[in-house]
Amino acid sequence: MPQSLARLLIHLVFSTKNRVAFLQSSDLRLEVHAYLTATLRGLDCEPVQVGGVADHVHLLFSLARTISLADLVKHLKTSSTKMMREKGHGDCSWQTGYGAFSVSESNKRAVIAYIVDQEIHHRKMTFQEEIRALLKKHRVRFDERYVWD
Repeated sequence: MPQSLARLLIHLVFSTKNRVAFLQSSDLRLEVHAYLTATLRGLDCEPVQVGGVADHVHLLFSLARTISLADLVKHLKTSSTKMMREKGHGDCSWQTGYGAFSVSESNKRAVIAYIVDQEIHHRKMTFQEEIRALLKKHRVRFDERYVWD
């Protein structure tokens, strides 16, 4: 019987709505990262690294063959928002959009290090500067008017 095989590494980035720093607490941030990791596993998407700072998250994972990227992002955002609100963080929500970038196996370690070093990275660069740089690096055309919802 023929098999369908794939390994698509994705670097996904999305922000809190209006970049509100609701992940300022390291305890909540770790809890959200753990929740996102478990959600990826539950959808058969192998998590590689999850991290971020107070106003956004980065996820590196292998996308399962059985789910579209858009459906995965929707599930990650809606379920994590519900979890945070159930824990008393009623003001937490995510931006509508996201950035998703393919990652080659040969660049996996560099992306892991990039995600791990987010705290250090954002001492020098804002979220907007980071997204612009990622979009430019991956040759994604964008209209500045619609990126920062």
